[in-house]
Amino acid sequence: MANKNIVILGGGIGGIAAACTLRKKLSSEHRIIVVDKNTSHNFAGSYLWIMMGWREPSQVSKDLELLNRKGIEYKNAQVVELELENNRVRTSQGDIDYDYLIIALGAELAADALPGFSESSYTPYYLEGAVKLREALKDFVGGDVVVLISSLPFKCPAAPYEVTLLTDHFFKKKKIRDKISIRLFTPETLPMGVAGPELGKAVVGMLGAKGIGFNPQVKPTQINPIKKEITFESGDTVRYDLLIGVPPHKSPDVVRESGLAGEAGWIPVDPGKLKTEYDNVYAIGDITDIKLHSGLPLPKAGVFAHGQAEIVAENIALQIKGKERNIDFEGKGSCFIEMGGGIAGYASGNFYATPKPVVNLKKPGRIWHWSKILFERWWMRDRKS
Repeated sequence: MANKNIVILGGGIGGIAAACTLRKKLSSEHRIIVVDKNTSHNFAGSYLWIMMGWREPSQVSKDLELLNRKGIEYKNAQVVELELENNRVRTSQGDIDYDYLIIALGAELAADALPGFSESSYTPYYLEGAVKLREALKDFVGGDVVVLISSLPFKCPAAPYEVTLLTDHFFKKKKIRDKISIRLFTPETLPMGVAGPELGKAVVGMLGAKGIGFNPQVKPTQINPIKKEITFESGDTVRYDLLIGVPPHKSPDVVRESGLAGEAGWIPVDPGKLKTEYDNVYAIGDITDIKLHSGLPLPKAGVFAHGQAEIVAENIALQIKGKERNIDFEGKGSCFIEMGGGIAGYASGNFYATPKPVVNLKKPGRIWHWSKILFERWWMRDRKS
């Protein structure tokens, strides 16, 4: 059992979960190296609570240097090139050779892909954006609020609907909801369509019960920040006073240039083992392209990145120990749907089920909101301390 180098690209949920699981499974002579261009790990699951003023950035962010206390090497560097044939990663801080490589670089936000988005829209899809949106909500006194999903795919499929429901709650608390119109526009046919029409219709019902307009199958082509106007492919336009948007997403350049990516830029992998075309190279989380039996892609969500990370880490550890047993990622996942007032919904199921995913939505209640709080506390304490 020669000493091995396991290199993990990305310090998000998938990368952190993989690194921590590997460290628990392997002895200290095996190096585990996490490479990330950022200096902190921000828990994206709490961004909407920042938007609402329920969290401060410091509460959901920890320095990646803390990984070193766990016996995990952290390198603050930009990934420049993947030399897959040579088992080497080139970074802005030098080259790193690997025996196993886990790519967990995620999906990047590409606001500039929709003309006018950056100048017009607030977005809670990154930490600073959630803070800016919080201030915008505080200052807003009335008018038309539009929540816009720019394009597909996007990460955390429930988030735009949570944003919309929480915005409704925020303005009710301020006692100005009667002065505000809230509408959501999306290219989707139904919310979270991969999970099935029953769940989608249930979410549409939640919106309707709050007096929120749902406008499906519309794709924006540009936003005019002067006129405060969105133009769609159909030629129709919509005016807004406050625009909350999900920006377009793209894969990182280094992935598209590696030869691993498919036509859309995401990495196809074995659905169970998460292997790429290279036996010692894995990809997990939002960077992957996994086609379900329904023909639709597995959603880009932290719960899948987390589950995949633990499976990949377990299998790498088994290989290093000379054990032939392997385990598969089974496609199970869940998500919370925050509604405000301490109430949340909860959906869970098997996305690998045939002929289509089997997903169940629990009755909204306080238990699901508290369940998310407990998960946040566990993640921030156990994974990073």
